[in-house]
Amino acid sequence: MTVSSWDDFPVHQTSEFIRHPAISDRNFYDRYYFNLHGSTGEVFAIFGVGQYPNLGVTDAFVCVATEERHRFIRASRPLTDRMDVSVGPIRVEVIEPLQKLRVVCEPNDFGIEMDVKWNSSMPAVEEPNQYIRNEGRIVFNTQRFAQLGSWEGSLSAGGDSWEVTPDRWSGSRDRSWGVRPVGEPEGDGIRQGSNVMAGMWNYFPMRFDDHAILYMCHEDNNGVRHLEEARRIWADPSRPTEQLGRPEFMHKMQSGTRILGHSTIVMPDAPEGKISIDCEPLLVNYLSFGTGYGMEENWRHGMYQGPDLVVQGDDLPVSDVAGLGQYGVVDQVGKFTYDDNVGYGLYEHGFFGPFNKVGLADGAAVAP
Repeated sequence: MTVSSWDDFPVHQTSEFIRHPAISDRNFYDRYYFNLHGSTGEVFAIFGVGQYPNLGVTDAFVCVATEERHRFIRASRPLTDRMDVSVGPIRVEVIEPLQKLRVVCEPNDFGIEMDVKWNSSMPAVEEPNQYIRNEGRIVFNTQRFAQLGSWEGSLSAGGDSWEVTPDRWSGSRDRSWGVRPVGEPEGDGIRQGSNVMAGMWNYFPMRFDDHAILYMCHEDNNGVRHLEEARRIWADPSRPTEQLGRPEFMHKMQSGTRILGHSTIVMPDAPEGKISIDCEPLLVNYLSFGTGYGMEENWRHGMYQGPDLVVQGDDLPVSDVAGLGQYGVVDQVGKFTYDDNVGYGLYEHGFFGPFNKVGLADGAAVAP
């Protein structure tokens, strides 16, 4: 059925029903991403829900990492009504747009349960559009907004439970939509052997007492930047966001890995003068394993899993996923310090192919 509940609201952007995006590209997607941590290295939960209208699929995941265990639950089903943001036991509820949300993972066979409410601490901000064309094909054309905030509620996994209170449990979220590779792998044709995300990816949303800083950078091995951002967002919505100028990075890798061990991010042209942010990792979550972010051939975002709801999960030692997981996107809880400001947030990175600035000579290399 084409008509759905969204069609009863005045939100149409084209002459199509809401069920059909304005573009027919199979890779169109629309996704929620959230992370939750206690500003420590105790536990790091990442969760999300995505819709893929031109593939007819919706899926969701919750991934809970501790120092020793990597636990996840994921679910997929055919997409029906786009206003139904639930997949099996996992659902997102928008209580007050851009302010308050609720994310729930109902009791299930895999021992991960969650009922948490998000309260924004900063205004949502638009990120730069990511647009990459490769040999004629638009591979990335995505738009996102980002936001920092706090959580309250409960989380449990593998017999461990955490009371989530807003005094120290915070995180970041983004809403992204557009075109990026999803679903079953396509034939590469002339693009065979190319990697449009080659080089370094950094994404560090940092929350401080009265402001946040959003730093992001996609730089290839030749030093060309395909995307960059350095912006300060004040908790007081009457204060405008501030551009901090071109960001520079100094990274130190964990020896024998492709994982960051320490970073210094410098904004030489910030309004008050040079800012130098010290970045310390506290806990890693190998996001690419178990969630759909690309490391498993049988489960990727938007991949059709059959006509009925499918729910899967696992509880693995971190050592079982670290070797492969470090070659994808890696999310870490980060502690960030500059001047008298101490904050926490997401310390996300990925190195794809060679990146000589940190000692990675090729796509298989690890840091010396």
